[in-house]
Amino acid sequence: MEKRRMPKANGSAKASKLPEALKFDAKAFLASIGPGRSTQKYLRKKVVFQQGDPADAVFYIERGKIELSVVSEHGKQGVIANLGAGDFFGEGCLAGQPLHMGSAVALAESIIIRIEKAPMIRVLHDEPIFSEFFMAFLLSRNVQFEEDLVDQLFNSSERRLARVLLLLANFGKEGKLETVIPRISQDALAARVGTTRSRINAFMNKFRKLGFIEYNGHLKVHSGLLSVVVHD
Repeated sequence: MEKRRMPKANGSAKASKLPEALKFDAKAFLASIGPGRSTQKYLRKKVVFQQGDPADAVFYIERGKIELSVVSEHGKQGVIANLGAGDFFGEGCLAGQPLHMGSAVALAESIIIRIEKAPMIRVLHDEPIFSEFFMAFLLSRNVQFEEDLVDQLFNSSERRLARVLLLLANFGKEGKLETVIPRISQDALAARVGTTRSRINAFMNKFRKLGFIEYNGHLKVHSGLLSVVVHD
């Protein structure tokens, strides 16, 4: 098969100006099965990979939610991130990371696409549109990590919890708010926020009384919770 060549204009070409026949559909590529790519369903609490497993692939969330966490030598767990549809994880292998530094567990039933390291590097090299798509994710993730660090350094536990709940409800992502969150324990929230379970319980009861959250088997978050984050 003849390799597609990207047309050049002043040394570069924007995806929006490419003829339809030459455009590379990143999402279609991720959703398809091919050499080095596979799709698997993970039920809630199912482990995608564990800390210390060989890092030999990049993962893409087609549907569901994934929690990334790390355990210290003394057995203390810390939650690194909660990811949703459209997010990548395990990308450390592309930078030469031999082993996964943390674990990935499904918070809800999830469809995960696994792309082996070599095919991932090849498509990043051959397809500029996919490279831009992946780079946009990495930059967004970097901003998220910076915001998380600032949150830990300067905000109270109550504000950090409010921010975590809004993030889990996808506040600000694609302009919509998902009010139903997959079941997540207060222990998991405590690990993510960096406080005790008892304090999480107290804050959750407070948010419920204020009408910011509901709980009837599923946790629902209302946009009014944003006032806790932005309140001076």
